[in-house]
Amino acid sequence: MKIKKTKFKGLIILNGVKHQDKRGYLRELILEKLIKKKFKFQILSVSKKNVLRGLHFQARKPQGKLISVLKGEIFDVAVDLRKKSRTYGKYFSIKLSEKNCKSVFIPPGFAHGFLTLKKENIICYSCTEYRSPIDERSLLYNDPKIKIKWPAKKLNISLKDKNAKSLDSLFK
Repeated sequence: MKIKKTKFKGLIILNGVKHQDKRGYLRELILEKLIKKKFKFQILSVSKKNVLRGLHFQARKPQGKLISVLKGEIFDVAVDLRKKSRTYGKYFSIKLSEKNCKSVFIPPGFAHGFLTLKKENIICYSCTEYRSPIDERSLLYNDPKIKIKWPAKKLNISLKDKNAKSLDSLFK
């Protein structure tokens, strides 16, 4: 497993290795000593094609998230909400899939979301903090200030995510 840094402080890409033979394959998902993070909570998400989930974050007790695709492919997005960061309000995107074996670690202080690109998609989140429903917030997926270029037009989005707040109105 190799790590690649990004221009976003603390946000890293993990290039995994798939050990494959005629029986199937083995893939490492987490190597805590390599990224120096402890994970308290894991989530499995299953979605059909063109489902957009996010952009989610927790107001208090923000979570760091390691995102890995077990089946399918996603367009994964993280928006920097750390006000003192030089990349505040900017977004990072990457395609993650079972084929490319990439994972991304998103540090606390980011909103996170993804768009599913295949018929069936299974995503594993490993989180540094427990889920706190009372602290959950959503950033508008199509905020004109952020200008995320989602790779599909017809999106399946929850009512909660359609009604999310813009970056400017989130922290008033």
